[in-house]
Amino acid sequence: MPHDITDVTIIGGGPTGLFAAFYAGMRGVTACIVDALPEVGGQLLALYPEKYIFDVAGIPQILAKDLVRGLMEQASRFQPSIHLNQRVIALEEDGGCFTLVTETDRFPSRSVVVAAGIGAFAPRRLPQPSAAQWYERGIFDRVTDPEQFRGQRVLIIGGGDSAFDWAQQLLGRASELTLVHRSDRFRAHGATVMAVQDAAASGRAQLLTFHELLEVHGNGDRVHGVTLKDVKAKTQRELAVDVILPMLGYVSDIGALAAWGLNIERDEIVVTSTMETGRAGIWAAGDITTYPGKLKLIATGFAEAAIAVNQAVHWIYPEKKVAPGHSSNMALFGQKDD
Repeated sequence: MPHDITDVTIIGGGPTGLFAAFYAGMRGVTACIVDALPEVGGQLLALYPEKYIFDVAGIPQILAKDLVRGLMEQASRFQPSIHLNQRVIALEEDGGCFTLVTETDRFPSRSVVVAAGIGAFAPRRLPQPSAAQWYERGIFDRVTDPEQFRGQRVLIIGGGDSAFDWAQQLLGRASELTLVHRSDRFRAHGATVMAVQDAAASGRAQLLTFHELLEVHGNGDRVHGVTLKDVKAKTQRELAVDVILPMLGYVSDIGALAAWGLNIERDEIVVTSTMETGRAGIWAAGDITTYPGKLKLIATGFAEAAIAVNQAVHWIYPEKKVAPGHSSNMALFGQKDD
């Protein structure tokens, strides 16, 4: 499906991409966001929507999901078009116009800003054959609303931050909570591990180390239990569960970007101080970029988004200055225009 041409097409709907869309609108150009995930927010919603963020300037603390909501509200002032579940597979260029090609659509654009984070990513799925049919019917690899699991028997599989973070978040919601990991070494933050261990010691949760999932059992439309294997004792146990949350990490790659003639090292785009990528008309911002002194922070991504968009705007429309001026003086926002 072809779309109308846009001034700036942004690859990635995480915080950097959302801020880039706002900034494009503030500079008076049209913007489009294309993202492989089913919702905007990137890692903030996919990995830790219920965690607090403390290092966004001017905001003492904010839940990740609320930061995404605020960024969406900010960007929506200029009504950028947002296209989700769109995995980019190619980039074409003809007569100074780019066309971003996805598996289903074509997005023509005068410039491109890559704000793809760690690249297109998807949760690792459970390898057990018996699990495949129960996804979204008891097995969920993303948690967007922890309240949906209130009063249910929850099994979490994994030993990293996501597993322990959600175990801690669901302690007061699940009727029973079990965390299973194949060893007694965890990759999560020590304080979170200790909180879950304390809950297990007091009987509020169950922590099964040296265990792994063997089989998933369902009845009709829902999961009702699992078989676990003790990898040390070589024994098995049955566990009644309503919900399985496999927190096994994510698989990510930069996909088609690698063939676009950008300066790439170790799946990161090497950019200049003006966020140039090595190919005219394409800039990059956020976690996917690298340069001496690079910090992979949301705060850094916001600044890089502003730089990239301002450069793109001037490149498309040379009469528009690179420096945008102060928003507090813009007629666009109902203020005095300098």
